[in-house]
Amino acid sequence: MPLLRERRGAVEIVTFNRPEAMNALNRQTLEELEGAVEEIARDDAVGAVVFTGTGPKAFVAGADINQFVDLDVFTAGEFAERTLGIFRRVEESPKPSIAAVNGFCLGGGVEFSLSCDLRIASENARFGQPEVNLGIIPGWGGTQRLQRLVGPGWARQLILTGDMIDAQTALRIGLVNEVLPQETLLERAVEIAERMGGRARRAVALSKQAILRGAEMSLIDGLKFETAMWQLSFGTEDRKEGVAAFLEKRKPKFTGR
Repeated sequence: MPLLRERRGAVEIVTFNRPEAMNALNRQTLEELEGAVEEIARDDAVGAVVFTGTGPKAFVAGADINQFVDLDVFTAGEFAERTLGIFRRVEESPKPSIAAVNGFCLGGGVEFSLSCDLRIASENARFGQPEVNLGIIPGWGGTQRLQRLVGPGWARQLILTGDMIDAQTALRIGLVNEVLPQETLLERAVEIAERMGGRARRAVALSKQAILRGAEMSLIDGLKFETAMWQLSFGTEDRKEGVAAFLEKRKPKFTGR
């Protein structure tokens, strides 16, 4: 199976499982990913999701290049639009997501990780956008999301050279949040996911929307949108419980309503 799923408490772990192809993304994997993301978004038992790759060698070493042989300017556009839609669902999901990057994270792997809320990496992780070496450009969000995260300078260097960077460089430029030993990567990702999933879920979802939409607006419009999301949070049961628990000096019992 190109995609494995495991539940640990309120955390869903989704594993890209094509080790023979360095977990490269093919159409079957993307189709299964689309279904998984939609199911997770609807599942009230899931608080957060962790994405990782099978084995120590690769998270996702890009798209499966075998798929590119028969693409032309029209079918390439259709393929990109479908994939961008799947990645956007991850980005817009009310459930926070973490990419636990082990080994190579290249091309479409980087682009997928950029649609997640957080990225943490193992010490052996390597990142790159090598598309120019194939005579193409990043087409699944790399030219847009990467520069918004690390700035245009580093985005241009990675995209225009096709060079790879190591985990410590990725940490320094803000591409990843933490770098950990390979053996502790997944446990740390699950730990962070549990913390996010244990918070007031409506507040987490509204915060995601404020961050995501605000990045596409001017500061003034972003602040107005933040205020709207803040107002909505006051209409939730979790807000009442959170305030009451604080005043009563106890741990809140959030219900997601």
